[in-house]
Amino acid sequence: MKIKSLDLTRQFPRSPREKFGGYVHLARMIDKARAKAAGTVGEYIYPCPLDQALLEFTNIGPDAFYKEAQTRDDTEFLAWFKENAKPKRSTEIEEWNQTFLNRKPRNEESLRRFIEIRNRLAPHRTDITCWPDLLDLEEGREVLVRAAG
Repeated sequence: MKIKSLDLTRQFPRSPREKFGGYVHLARMIDKARAKAAGTVGEYIYPCPLDQALLEFTNIGPDAFYKEAQTRDDTEFLAWFKENAKPKRSTEIEEWNQTFLNRKPRNEESLRRFIEIRNRLAPHRTDITCWPDLLDLEEGREVLVRAAG
């Protein structure tokens, strides 16, 4: 069955903050995997380091995720994902979600790229220090101002 995919050269994937099946970033990964298969991934990368973080947490390989995202709609994919992901308690998933949503650049090269993007988009938004916020800013979603500190 051919699953409809987004054209990421013309529209954005879902926000990394959007929860799907209890996991943040999962819906976005599905969008990117399907777009890659359709040849419409544009400048997005599947699997990027953020994707790898979720794949490692759930113990699902990037190739299996990619293959299944192409042949299952969201509901079917979620059933496959839950069946194949390493079992986690809801508290573990929520802890992982919070860690993910606060993920900052992890090395000098990543920090340089992060600051370059942020300065291009909104140099005054020094409160934006984590990747999910920067992705939402870059894709035109509202990012709440965080208190300094």
